[in-house]
Amino acid sequence: MPQGRAGVGDEAAERSHDSRRVAVLVPSMDGGGAERSMFNLCRGLIARGHRVDMLVCRTEGNLNGQVPAGARFVALRRASTVRGRIAALRADPGALPVLARPMLLPWKSPWSLRYLPALARYLGESRPDVLLAGIPFFNLIALWARRRSGVDTRVVVTERSTLSVNIAIREGQWRRRFLPPLLRRTYAWADAIVAVSNGVADDLARATRIPRERIRTVYNPVVTPDLHERAKAPLAHPWFAPGMPPVILGVGEFVESKDFPTLFRAFARVRRSRPARLVILGKGKPERHALVISEVERLGIGRDVDLPGWVDNPFAYMARASVFVLSSIYEGLPGVLIQALACGCPVVSTDCQSGPAEILSHGRYGRLVAVGDDEAMAQAISETLDAAPDRARLRARGAEFSIERVLDDSVNALFG
Repeated sequence: MPQGRAGVGDEAAERSHDSRRVAVLVPSMDGGGAERSMFNLCRGLIARGHRVDMLVCRTEGNLNGQVPAGARFVALRRASTVRGRIAALRADPGALPVLARPMLLPWKSPWSLRYLPALARYLGESRPDVLLAGIPFFNLIALWARRRSGVDTRVVVTERSTLSVNIAIREGQWRRRFLPPLLRRTYAWADAIVAVSNGVADDLARATRIPRERIRTVYNPVVTPDLHERAKAPLAHPWFAPGMPPVILGVGEFVESKDFPTLFRAFARVRRSRPARLVILGKGKPERHALVISEVERLGIGRDVDLPGWVDNPFAYMARASVFVLSSIYEGLPGVLIQALACGCPVVSTDCQSGPAEILSHGRYGRLVAVGDDEAMAQAISETLDAAPDRARLRARGAEFSIERVLDDSVNALFG
């Protein structure tokens, strides 16, 4: 049986006549932008008087101190891989032809399957009004868990990245071939299919042949009410002191999709013509971190590059940086790009699928460059450094993605 602890504020929410119980499936507390967006949504729902259960699979990580006040934390117990596979097959026996190759036959099944039995038990016991999931494999187990439990809970699935590019880069041959048909079959059971950008929605429809009209776009609520106050907080980093060279900022996990090597090469080009420094806030697995360090050393830019790791308040850096750069190969709706705008920071981004062009209105609010083109990126950075920024205009654009503006769309998707 899942274990949980109730947060303060549940009693007040219970008394609200319009209160509904919303369960939010959180893959890991060691997460990034997707998990933080879920947390922001939870805070908005709680503020409106709804009861929120946060169903967490992997409970250890850097987000443990950020659980929204008033949320009920439920740690889902992990089952064996065999039990997870059996539960998936029993949820949809007719799916064997499309289920076997991407999920059941590979030696290393998606770890999400191991939480399917516990999720089904939770639904049977707690019977929330709505279950919200994000990320493909967790969308699948949410839908299978409802079938296994036999409840009438409304299930809303969310796509947060460009599916076709994601599976082309991250998945093996079998999953690349058979995952889209499995998603098409299983997503048909969802009460709502949400994409975090129009680009993600278009790609999901193309990749899975789900009718485009079934997919609605709801932007992530990434600009929180406290962002501007946090942006004003003191910053002790010496590179941001008055009179120092301009600082270029990047934020993200050290993974292939963020393509920091292109940013390093672009920075090396910028350094040939002007003094500048580069700070990247993020971390990665030891082997990825070693590759990052190796590239910095190879380019001879180590004295002007700082890698502080994750920080509690990236907004203080964004508010003081001369330019923020997103170098990703693919995204869904990059929250850090929006947050940089909301802090008034000029931005440069790759024109990757999907999100940056939507956020920047195809170049109106920041320069877009081709993926992997370090020469074009260096030129865009230099041009941005030379231009006088209209920070108020950038902040206004970022505010369009605030919780207050996005929450109504989120609530409509959740409750129908």
